[in-house]
Amino acid sequence: MEMLEEIQKLKDEATSALGTLKSTDDAENFRLRYLSRKGALAQLFEKLKEVPKENKPALGKSLNELRTFLENEFETSRNNLGSKSPTSDGSLDLSIPGRKRYTGRKHPLTQTADEIKRIFTNIGFGIADGPEIEDDYHNFEALNFPPDHPARDMQDTFFVKSEEGKYVLRTHTSGVQIRVMENNKPPVRVMMPGRVYRNEAISARSYCLFHQVEGLYVDKNVSLAELKGTIAYFAKEFFNEEAKLRFRPSYFPFTEPSAEVDVNCFICGGKGCKICKYSGWLEIMGCGMVDPNVFKAVKYDENEVSGYAFGMGIERLALLRYGIDDIRLFFENDLRFLNQF
Repeated sequence: MEMLEEIQKLKDEATSALGTLKSTDDAENFRLRYLSRKGALAQLFEKLKEVPKENKPALGKSLNELRTFLENEFETSRNNLGSKSPTSDGSLDLSIPGRKRYTGRKHPLTQTADEIKRIFTNIGFGIADGPEIEDDYHNFEALNFPPDHPARDMQDTFFVKSEEGKYVLRTHTSGVQIRVMENNKPPVRVMMPGRVYRNEAISARSYCLFHQVEGLYVDKNVSLAELKGTIAYFAKEFFNEEAKLRFRPSYFPFTEPSAEVDVNCFICGGKGCKICKYSGWLEIMGCGMVDPNVFKAVKYDENEVSGYAFGMGIERLALLRYGIDDIRLFFENDLRFLNQF
C-alpha cells in the first residue's frame, strides 16, 4: 500500500538523520522535524483518517511502532550527546593550571585611615564629615584667617567659580570643626577624616590631593597637657612604644599657642634621608589650643570653654608606617605596589 511505503521511507530518513546528530541543537532540530505536533510523524497520523476502515488497524499499528522506535532512538542519541566528555575531542585540556583568582583588598591609605580612626574612637572621639567644596567662611574666615593670609592666594588654593559666592576645594578638614561646633553645644570630642586639596608642586613629599584627619576636643578646663597626652598616646599606638616625639612652637590662625609634632624617622633610623630632609625627624601633625576667635565665630563663650585641635596627613603617616619613600606611589594605581598591602 502507498502509506506503508511512506512509513518505511520516513523510518529510513529519520534513522539516517539520527546518525548525524552532533550537538544539542541538532537534536532539537530533529525533534521539531519528526516528533513534534506538526512534525512528519504527526502528519502521517493525520493521513490515517483518510484511509479505508479495513486498512486502519494495520497502518495504525505500523505508525505506533514507528513512533515508539523513533522516540527510543532519539532519546538514546540525545543522552549519548550529553554523556560525551569535553576532553574526548580535545576541546578541554585538564592538564592546564586553573586561573588564579585575585581578591580585592583595602588601599594602604584606607588601611592607615582605619587604624587612625580606631585609635581615636577607642578614647571617645566621634567621627564627622563635611563638604569637599567649601565656602570661604568655613574654610578661612571662621577659622581666624586674616584677609591677606597667603592661604587665600591663588597660588596656594584651588578656587571654584560660582555665582553664589566664593568657594574653594577645601584646603583642610578644619571647616568641619566649624560646622560641628555650629550645630552642637560643648562638650565636643570629634575627629574629621577626608580628602583635601592644595595647589602644590608634585614631588616625593607632596601632592595636590591628599588625605587628612583632624581632631577637636572642646569642654571646660581643657589643657595643653591633655593635648600632649593625647598625641603621645596616638604615637605609641600607631607606631610603637619606642616612638620619639618632638613638639616645636609654630603658628596656625585657628590655634594659640600652636605646635608642630615630629616623630623620629623610621625610614632612615634618624640618620637622615630625602623624606625627612636629612634631619632625622618627620613632621606628622600640627596642633594647638583653639583660638578664642574661633569660639566667637561659632557662638561659644570663650570664657567658659577651652579646647584643643590637631591635624595630620594620612599619606605622611603611611609613608612612615610602611617605609615608603615616595608619596606619588599611592596615586598611581600600580598593582605591583598595591598588592604588597
